[in-house]
Amino acid sequence: MEIIKSSGEKAEFSLQKLRNSLKHSGADHDSVEEIVKKVGDELYEGISTKEIYNRAYALLKRKKSVFASKYKLKRAIYELGPTGFPFERFIGALLEYSGFSTRVDVVLNGRCVTHEIDVVAEKNGKTTIIECKFHGEEGRNCNVKVPLYIHSRYNDVKAHWVTRKGEGNTLDQGWVVTNTRFTEHAIKYGKCAELYLLSWDHPKNDGLKDRIDRLGLYPITVSPLLTHREKQFLLSREVVLCRQLLKDKFFLDHLGVSKSRKERILNEIEQLCGQ
Repeated sequence: MEIIKSSGEKAEFSLQKLRNSLKHSGADHDSVEEIVKKVGDELYEGISTKEIYNRAYALLKRKKSVFASKYKLKRAIYELGPTGFPFERFIGALLEYSGFSTRVDVVLNGRCVTHEIDVVAEKNGKTTIIECKFHGEEGRNCNVKVPLYIHSRYNDVKAHWVTRKGEGNTLDQGWVVTNTRFTEHAIKYGKCAELYLLSWDHPKNDGLKDRIDRLGLYPITVSPLLTHREKQFLLSREVVLCRQLLKDKFFLDHLGVSKSRKERILNEIEQLCGQ
């Protein structure tokens, strides 16, 4: 049976892919098989991946809210938009929990011009400059033009950096981070130019999805218990990670969340983050 992907392309539907994505949510075997059967019975020729996702998500949510949160991860990162700034803060926060000290939206001098850098990360005497490419729509990938452009900016910053001779950290590496995927040519160029590319599923077993799951660093937008308005309020207060809300619970009081609902939200987040 053919389905319609978010890019508009047609593809053959795979029950195994659906099964794997449901397993990734942490749901038990019986629940996964029950949902796979229900979704499979409702399929029709030309159904969109969005419709399939919505149905599976609704069924998971009935089983357990925390399963739905994990299943929603990819969509939740899209919800960090419409601007890329919350995504930049999210990447900065991910790196903070990996031992880096980070600054977001930094102006650095190049040899030719100044550059606004999305994230500057420092660790062990080395500095990494990171450019984030956020897409608010599914189905859009980063082509080779993106690393080409960012590589030229990195080289300009590096050309000025080396003139500082012994002042501060060594400029170690340039990164390009996206919430979607890189094309084959973009990955090839990044490897050749020694740019580190990080996307939803690249590098293999160490992409954004893998890092988030491994560290339990889920964006606040995964929570099915928070409303859109509440999520936007928290993002505006620079609360981009669920873990941050566990520390800054008072924001829920500012939002007028009832005591019982507050307990449900925090309990779900504790389960999600493994705390």
